[in-house]
Amino acid sequence: MEILGIFSAFGLSASAGLNAYIPLLVVALLARFTNLMKLQQPWDALASWWIIGLLVVLSLIEFFADKVPAINHINDIIQTLIRPTAGAIVFAASANVLTEVSPILSLACGLLVAGGVHAVKTAMIRPAVTATTAGAGNVPVSMLEDVVSTVVSVLSVLVPILVVVFLIILIAWVISSRHKRKSYQD
Repeated sequence: MEILGIFSAFGLSASAGLNAYIPLLVVALLARFTNLMKLQQPWDALASWWIIGLLVVLSLIEFFADKVPAINHINDIIQTLIRPTAGAIVFAASANVLTEVSPILSLACGLLVAGGVHAVKTAMIRPAVTATTAGAGNVPVSMLEDVVSTVVSVLSVLVPILVVVFLIILIAWVISSRHKRKSYQD
């Protein structure tokens, strides 16, 4: 069961790289309303009504800010600090539910995973979408990111092994795409 907790934590932190607040909100709601997650101290604060309300408001702000041209780029700059931090928090909170992983290691893993996903999104995917669609593709891509973040967050808790398989395939695709693009440039 411990390895599934780690898989779950990796999936949730990867999801935070796309949208900082969705995985935190999913964990908070699952901890508040189900037996699927029982957060330990100090992470149990996520399930408080105040934090859930704050996460809903922040989710709505990020949702709308990411759909407005020019503001979406400013949002991505601001989120460069927030998404890795959210990934660290959600990794540590979810890993602590099912495993005995060190909190420092959990925070570092979550920070690196969410930061990596955010970096790929911000440095590779979004600029390519903007360049190839003259910005028209940013809103549909943003909506897709929100859907993927939500689905990955829920599946990370319900079927964590599936999320790991998906992440491995995604990483392989990104590396392959980058390698092909580099070989075309040579």
